[in-house]
Amino acid sequence: MPKVLRIMNRLNIGGPTYNAAYLTRYLQPEFDTMLLAGMKDDSEESSEFIVKRLGIEPRYIHGMKREISWRDDREAYKEIKKIIREFKPDIVHTHAAKSGALGRLAADACKVPVIIHTFHGHVFHSYFSPLKTQFFIQVERYLASKSSAIIAISNKQKDELANQFKICKEDKIRIIPLGFDLDRFAQEQDLKRISFRNKYQLADDEIAIGIIGRLVPIKNHGLFLEILKNVSERTSKKIRAFIIGDGESRSDIEQKAAELGIAFSDANYKAQPPLLTFTSWIHDIDVAIAGLDIITLTSLNEGTPVSLIEAQAGGRPIVSTIVGGVEDVVIDGKTALLAASTDLENMSTLLLKLVENDQLRQDMSLEGAKHSMSKFHVSTLVKNTALLYRELLLK
Repeated sequence: MPKVLRIMNRLNIGGPTYNAAYLTRYLQPEFDTMLLAGMKDDSEESSEFIVKRLGIEPRYIHGMKREISWRDDREAYKEIKKIIREFKPDIVHTHAAKSGALGRLAADACKVPVIIHTFHGHVFHSYFSPLKTQFFIQVERYLASKSSAIIAISNKQKDELANQFKICKEDKIRIIPLGFDLDRFAQEQDLKRISFRNKYQLADDEIAIGIIGRLVPIKNHGLFLEILKNVSERTSKKIRAFIIGDGESRSDIEQKAAELGIAFSDANYKAQPPLLTFTSWIHDIDVAIAGLDIITLTSLNEGTPVSLIEAQAGGRPIVSTIVGGVEDVVIDGKTALLAASTDLENMSTLLLKLVENDQLRQDMSLEGAKHSMSKFHVSTLVKNTALLYRELLLK
């Protein structure tokens, strides 16, 4: 049985954790996999519950953290090399930037036969200064030369890696979209909807608008608040809004809401609920999506936005900025309405359109569920990854 050492940055909420967890679980018994993970930041919500639900016991690399630290990174590199020598994997497969660097360097030093890296985001946009971005591009070019294959999660990402940033030649890049366990988003929706709406005191005639994700600057929640204010002043419908998630920017977002005159509360508010509720993290996100009517995303950049894949699987229409991998996961005009991240007026108009038009929401709901289930189901991810593993092991 071939052995796979799968290495990921950290167990925080997001697509990489689901990707690594599902591959670890569902590539068995053909591939014997050990999952390594770094340490999440204190400001991040742990996604350990995802791997635990699948019966996976990850091994932690305590020196591998989000921030660059020559001391910690060196210790993490040495620990990964030690594990490689003990486990003797046939394949080392890394996910995202930090683990991709340390894991591939260690695998190359230990002469692992197959080295694979998955890019999970459009990492060269909006995250770093131009100087840092150029440095990381040079690093990724070097690491790609040590890799047997690079996995891109979309056609757009492949084009960026090969042609825009010239990380490696096109023939080294394989496109394998992320896959998710989406069945639960279509199951028992009525019961889940009642549960969510009862908890948050949502009346039947109130339209619930949600944004799901980490509360960090790249997610641009300030734009969401400005859109919400515009729509609340222009619509004839009753609306409520929910910010689902948590993170370092929460106090800034609350301050912005106060400046805009948007009344808000946390999930423990017992009186008449205000326009906006901060729920913090909700682990059973399928329940939240069932209870919402519209999902929004206002990010400045995205890799593969998991919240939009899950929203479509749950039959919820979307209003989103056109950034990163958004266009790779939705169908503009059919499952989502898209606008530039700088276009407050257009974003507001699109959300207002969905709020006011019940039939449009219903039509987009049906299209979204069909699209998400056909393209992003976990079974497709597992099948395509197994094919790549077999091919590279035979070379």
